[in-house]
Amino acid sequence: MSVRELVVLGTASQVPTRTRAHHGAFLRFDDQGLLLDPGEGTQRQMTFAGVTASQITGIYLTHAHGDHCLGLPGVVQRCSLDGVTRTLPVHFPTAATPFVERLAQATAFEPVTPLELRPTDPGPTPSQGPLRVRSAALSHVIPTIGWRFTEPDGRRLLPKLAASAGVHGADRARLFADGHIRIAGRTIHLEEVSEPRPGKSVAFVMDTRACDGATDLAADADLLIIEATFLESERALADEAGHLTAAGAARIGRQAGARRVVLTHFSQRYPDLTGHLEEARRAAPGLDLVVARDLDRIPLPERR
Repeated sequence: MSVRELVVLGTASQVPTRTRAHHGAFLRFDDQGLLLDPGEGTQRQMTFAGVTASQITGIYLTHAHGDHCLGLPGVVQRCSLDGVTRTLPVHFPTAATPFVERLAQATAFEPVTPLELRPTDPGPTPSQGPLRVRSAALSHVIPTIGWRFTEPDGRRLLPKLAASAGVHGADRARLFADGHIRIAGRTIHLEEVSEPRPGKSVAFVMDTRACDGATDLAADADLLIIEATFLESERALADEAGHLTAAGAARIGRQAGARRVVLTHFSQRYPDLTGHLEEARRAAPGLDLVVARDLDRIPLPERR
């Protein structure tokens, strides 16, 4: 059975609190496990969440601020300690290269897991398994990119049409594999007994002001993971520091047509996050909003 969910590892921003670890997220998408912006303490949070090093198939960083990448050395070393031998790609903005190179070799350890460091400029990047990946520039105080992961479009079998065409049992698998099948002297094409099934998409937008890149990544996303560091009462500070408010994040989700919006990356000045949810709901009534908490497991919405 496939599992598609966001495992929230940490929801703090620059300073962790007693109840919020530094930011970290793990996206489970079938056989892919994507570690997103592992801040300090991510390895321990993975243990609490039941996420193992062997489940990680790719690491994606948005920028080189410590609350988004200081967990990288521990995770890399844990992969080697646990005997993970497949190549582990690490994606990050090109400008972060010197920092990521130092983090990958931060201390002495026995490297067992081959690392593939992949500096990235905005645009399409290598696929992650079956997922198409692209990035876009965000508006922060240092070079920052956001990420979007998209499942290829497919087709959904229509059982009544398939049955009337004589497609049963193992014939279905062969029909999907080959695109056509011959039954009782007639060739049945997949398009005759199925309908399009849009692929699901997940957008990851951290540390940014409102900008075209954020809206582009979020467009029609099934799941949008987005920072909401401040409230509108600190709007001037948010703009100066290159961050979003809860209302600003919700507006991006609404304008982009995202189906489920997960708010995270909260300043330590807010011990209670009730205000974030209330502000976001006022800014985007009817939007499917989740204020993330450490160790939450948030499923992707059902297909449209």
